[in-house]
Amino acid sequence: MTDKKDLEENLAFTPKYDDEGLIPCITSDTDTGKVLMFAFMNEEAVRKTIETGEAHYWSRSRKELWYKGASSGHTQKVIEMRTDCDQDCIWIKVEAGPACHTGRETCFYRKIELGEASDDAKMHFIDAEKVFDPKDVY
Repeated sequence: MTDKKDLEENLAFTPKYDDEGLIPCITSDTDTGKVLMFAFMNEEAVRKTIETGEAHYWSRSRKELWYKGASSGHTQKVIEMRTDCDQDCIWIKVEAGPACHTGRETCFYRKIELGEASDDAKMHFIDAEKVFDPKDVY
């Protein structure tokens, strides 16, 4: 699609991948709305997520398709999948166990204090309780 208005109002799913063939994906818990994680998907991950109803991502560090939960057992059943207005970001709502490889429910377990000089920014733990021991899973 070439026309911006057409892209924003059309119902055709035409995700816009970056130069590396990736699209960002925000993952949240369907019950709480809490953001669990952020990852990238490539075309295969998007396709497999749609076809299986379970989250698949692209691991940039391992450079391979990543079926969430393959090693940990913490799979993510996709309840809803959305894209933003210009189709360059995906949001999935999932039923899931813990999402973070550190053993926490969410990867976003530190809060950055605002109102400080950025060089002096401080962080605090929130939602930081570990719900599993990563040594037992990975």
